This record gives sequence, structure tokens and C-alpha cells, in this order.
Amino acid sequence: MIKKSILYTGLVAVLSLANGCTKLDENAYDKIVADNFYNNETEVLSAVLRPYTHAGAWATPAGQDGWWRPAELAADQLAWPTKGRHGEDGGKWKRLHYHTWTVDESGLNNAWNLMYWGMGLCNDPIGNIEKRDATAMGIAEGNKQAYLAELRLFRAFHYLKLMDMFGNIPVVTQVGTPTKPETLPRKEVFNFIEKEIKENIDKVPALAKNMTGRMTKAGAYAMLVELYLNAEVYTGEARWDDCIAAANQLISGAAGGQNGAMALDNNITDQYKTTNDLSKEVIFSLVRDYQIAQTEPPFPGEFYHFKQRAIYGGGRDGNNGIVLIPGVFTTYDADDERKTGWFLAGPMVQFKDGKTPVTGSEEYLDKPLVFVDNIQRNSKGSTVSNMSEGEENSGVRFNKYKLGNTEPGPTAPAADPKYNSNDWNIYRLSWIYFAKAEAIMRKSGGSATAEAVELINTVKKRAYKTDSWASHAYTASSLTMDELLAERGREFIFEGFRRNDLIRFGKFTSGTWWDHTPSAANRNLFPIPQQQRDLNENLKQNPGY
Repeated sequence: MIKKSILYTGLVAVLSLANGCTKLDENAYDKIVADNFYNNETEVLSAVLRPYTHAGAWATPAGQDGWWRPAELAADQLAWPTKGRHGEDGGKWKRLHYHTWTVDESGLNNAWNLMYWGMGLCNDPIGNIEKRDATAMGIAEGNKQAYLAELRLFRAFHYLKLMDMFGNIPVVTQVGTPTKPETLPRKEVFNFIEKEIKENIDKVPALAKNMTGRMTKAGAYAMLVELYLNAEVYTGEARWDDCIAAANQLISGAAGGQNGAMALDNNITDQYKTTNDLSKEVIFSLVRDYQIAQTEPPFPGEFYHFKQRAIYGGGRDGNNGIVLIPGVFTTYDADDERKTGWFLAGPMVQFKDGKTPVTGSEEYLDKPLVFVDNIQRNSKGSTVSNMSEGEENSGVRFNKYKLGNTEPGPTAPAADPKYNSNDWNIYRLSWIYFAKAEAIMRKSGGSATAEAVELINTVKKRAYKTDSWASHAYTASSLTMDELLAERGREFIFEGFRRNDLIRFGKFTSGTWWDHTPSAANRNLFPIPQQQRDLNENLKQNPGY
């Protein structure tokens, strides 16, 4: 198989396609063009890798309406409020926040298109590789079967996320057949995903350095953990033992590791740095290597202020969009290193000297820029706080992934040689620890066992200095289900799991946070986009829409 650098070299032939992910086909699952160029291993590999480049457009905060935005902006930690004259965007962020989305949401239709397009980018090479002789393609038969298994597993990943968002969906395994597929019940989709994973998990390599950013045994087991953790929501039947068994395959190291034996990193930073391909705990990620392929992590557009480059000493600003919902920041203890390391709050100073204030460009033009833990028009003396009342400095900001610096400063005397090359983590071993602990607790009626406590504490204690950890460690009595949900939020903020967690804990539609009030139970699922139903009369709408 291939190293991360070679992965990008193999993508050169399709980079123009990767950059075209903003052009959406109307009926994505039946309009994928099959390229007939499987004449050598480089061409085969280009086709195998193509869906990974596309997944960056929908599975990460990428500036597009894919899976990630609804997964986080409809939940209780993050929001994209209107800030002065910016961010209204037709009210789309408010509808996500208040759960008032409609069947005509262009964002949900774009998510559907992007995800089914990605599924088609798996189906196309599956069909082409399947029907061709391995020798004629210049590859060994064993490699042919491994490529097919990898693609089927990654296709299952697409269906897992589609099922999570929309519930009852079509399952299509061939390009253009059928042209107008019917929706299947969520339980049948679940069964299809489970079967695909189980049939292919032993046909792909274990995770190793040369498989960074690709679907391996480890990624497949992580998908099973996610599938079984949410099985009761998806099918009505709990699968806690199966969740634990899949988690054990990862915790034991049986599925391999990205850098030697899989293990939790010793700190809370290695998973997010520009060198996070060296992390031991990352199970599956979408890779970026700016130095080789000139492909940038897309998240700055979602999170960064208009003048962010001055803050971190790099070359990229953003759209001043997503911030923490007021009060989320205060759920972290003062001595929790996640609070000081993963967020930007308070006065912003220039990276180059660590003391000169960064100034604003809107309400705080030529005034010090101070990120505040509220969303209200402070410059006007107003205390009204809702999604319409923000200013350019409203909200605590994202700093979990750090792009590195291009100019020297007091904390970094030289430019980061891997600037702009962060991989985006889809699954981490710490998430597996939490999933296993939750499954154990649910089996015991919501009570924490010693094993569950140890799993959570092992992850959490990395965020505290040794001399203060004892006062923050969980016990069997303090690790309640509500506290587990809260700690999941603190650990996995920005990582795409919050809506999913709230639904599983029964709080997505019944909960209240900031200015959000409870919504109807049918909002646990998004509607099948009306644009898709107009194209395909066989698509049935979800209940309540």
C-alpha cells in the first residue's frame, strides 16, 4: 500500500476533479461518469483514492453544506449567529439552531448531493475494478480484492452518515441502477451497512503508517462501534455487547495503529497539530499535505475571524462564522488545559510580538478585538442575546486544530515546516474509550462500573496537571449518564458527534440551551430534501414533514 505522501502523488491525475466538489449534480446517485482508464496500478489507485478527496467536502467543516454542519450547528455547543452585517445567509444557520428547517432547505439538499456523489465515487471504481482482470490492470489479484473491500467499506461510511441524518434512504450499489431508487426503512439500511463492514473487514490491511488516511481494519471497527453505539436509535434494538466487542479490537491493538501500536497520545495536542499524522491515537482521518499537494485544510473559513492571520501568524483568514454557544466555555474547569488550548477567548494579540492588540474591522474597527463569551451587541450597550444579535467579536472561538505559523513570533521562532497540513480526524481512540464506557454503563442501567470510570478518566486526565488531577477524577458515583454526556461534549467538541450524542441521550429535541427551546420529536431526523423527491417520486418523506 502507500504512504501519505504517495497518496497525494497518486491523486495528481484527479486533483482537478477534487477541486470541483462545489458543482453538484441534481440526482447524484445516478449521474457519476465512469472513467475507463484502469490500465495500470497508478490509474487504479487514483480511482480508489478519489472518494477520499471528495469526503473532505462533506465530512469536515469545509465551507460546504455537507454532513458536518447539521451535525454540529443543530446541537447545543456551536452556532453561526448573525454578527452585525455578516452571517445572516438567508436565515439558514438560525433554522438549524432553532430546528425550524424545512423540506426545501438548499443546505440539506446539498448535503444529500455531496454524500450520494461520494457514494457514487465508490460505486464507479467498484464496478470497473470488479469486471476487469487483475493482470490487465497491472496489479495482483490480492490487491484487486483489497481495493474492492476498501471501497466497499468507505461506501458503508457514506451510508452510515446518510442514515444518521435522513433515516430512511435509498441504497444504491451500481452506478445508474436503478435510476430512481426507493427509500428503504432505516433498519434495512443498518443491516446493509453492518453486512458490508463484516464481509470486508478482513480483506483490508490493518492500520499502519502506509495506510494513513485510508479505510483499514481499524476504520472498519470504528464504524462498527458507531453503528452499534447508536443501534437502539437506528433500529429499536440495543447492541451494547457488540459495541464493546468492536471497541476491544481497537483498544487491544488487534486492528493495527497509525504509528506503531495504537494508544492514546500523552497529551491533548498531538491529535490536531500539523504533524498529527504522527499521532498514535488517530484511527481514521482525511489527510492534507500542503507541502506536497497544495491542498489546504478547509476549516479556517468556518471558524476564523476576518483578521485571524495576525492572531496565529499564518496566511489565512476566515468568514468569522462558527462560535461557541454562550456558556459552553464555562463548562470547562479553569485548570482544564482543553479550555486554554482548544479555544480563543479574551483579548487577541498579534503573533509576531505577543503583545500588540489585534484590532477589529467591523463594530470594533481600529479597536482591540476581544472574543467574549456572549452573543449580544455590547458596543450598543444591549443585553439582548439571540442568533440575530451578534457582533464581530461575539463568541469564544475554535483553536483545537492549529495551522502552524508562517512568520516567527515569541512562541515559535521559526516558521512551521508543515504549515497548513493538518489531517482532520474522523475517529480517535479516545472516542472508542468513551463509546465502550457508555455501552458498559447502559448495560448496567446507567450506573458507572470501575471499568467505565477508568476508561473516561484515562482520557480526561491528559487535560490536567498531575498535582490537580485528583480533584477532577470521576468516581462511580460522580460519573452519571448526564455527566458522561457533558464530558463527551467537552472532549469531542468540533468533531461532528454532538447531534448524534444528544439524540442517543434523548435530549436533542427535548433539551433547552441558550435561546433554543424544545422542538418536535420528528426533528431527530432531517427531511428528505424536496428537490430530491421532485426528481424521484419513489422517495418517501420522513414522518412529520
